[in-house]
Amino acid sequence: MRVLNVLRHWVSKHFQDFEQDAALRSQTIAFLDDITCSPNLLPTEHRAASQLLRLLCRDDIDSGKHHLEMLLRPPQTPSKESIETLSALEIAEQMTYLDHQIFLAIRSEEFLGQAWMKSDKKSRAEHIILMTKRFNDGSRLVCSEIVSRSNMAARVAAIEKWTAVADICRCLHNFNGVLQICAAFTNAAIYRLKKTWDKVPRTIKSTITKLQAVVCSDGRFRVMREALHRCDPPCIPYLGMYLTDLSFIEEGTPDFTPDRLLNFSKMRMIAHVIREIRHFQQTPYKIDHIPKVTSYLLDTSLLLDDDELYQKSLQIEPRSSRLSAPNTANV
Repeated sequence: MRVLNVLRHWVSKHFQDFEQDAALRSQTIAFLDDITCSPNLLPTEHRAASQLLRLLCRDDIDSGKHHLEMLLRPPQTPSKESIETLSALEIAEQMTYLDHQIFLAIRSEEFLGQAWMKSDKKSRAEHIILMTKRFNDGSRLVCSEIVSRSNMAARVAAIEKWTAVADICRCLHNFNGVLQICAAFTNAAIYRLKKTWDKVPRTIKSTITKLQAVVCSDGRFRVMREALHRCDPPCIPYLGMYLTDLSFIEEGTPDFTPDRLLNFSKMRMIAHVIREIRHFQQTPYKIDHIPKVTSYLLDTSLLLDDDELYQKSLQIEPRSSRLSAPNTANV
């Protein structure tokens, strides 16, 4: 019964292990099959083993990865939606939905040994890399949508809309989404648009300042950490904060003590960070998927690269010459 209790804890708390490792799952099923056939099994032990077997033999056990791949697949045709046709609430909720689906899929072992920085990171830290890509694409979408509007009023309206989206993300405890948008506002191509920013209402600028204060990296993201510890899940933290913590531990603390014993102090520090991430993975959002909105958010045809963003920005507001006019006074 003690062995079954360990298995039950493993399956209930770390089911991803069995989703990702077919060999582990088949070995566990074979073990449970053997013991359920034992005539010496007590009724409580038989029930526990049978329950675990049902969980591990579910038909949908392999559907998680397939669902994520289908969900994040860019639309085959350009989206008909835009920042003008969708509400801030729709965009914020669907951003949160996409971010959380990836966040839930991250396995604990992806955080070990700085796997996300290694040459084989795509296999060892697949979902961390996916989370990073979604962050970058989301931030790039915000930039692209602003500079793609040649009309001043349309650009100001886009900034206002994305600010509202970021503020709703904050209310949803999606700090990853807040930082996606705040990072776009500080992108060089957007930040330099002085004439556009001059037209942005003071209240919107004040909201942006407050949002940037929440996700500011000062003091190792001190304000964001405080907000995370105060809020109740569901929640999506900014993953980069934890990756920085883990890198600091990995690089600053040896694996072994001077006596060549395993450094359990280091392992506990790593475990503490992963446990905090796991805590936020336990509670799902009650948000329904709206395909027309996620198609817009995932539409790669809307994204401009860094050079295109800056060229568009220069077309909107050319550089002002720093040289003073030549002196034409008569000699």
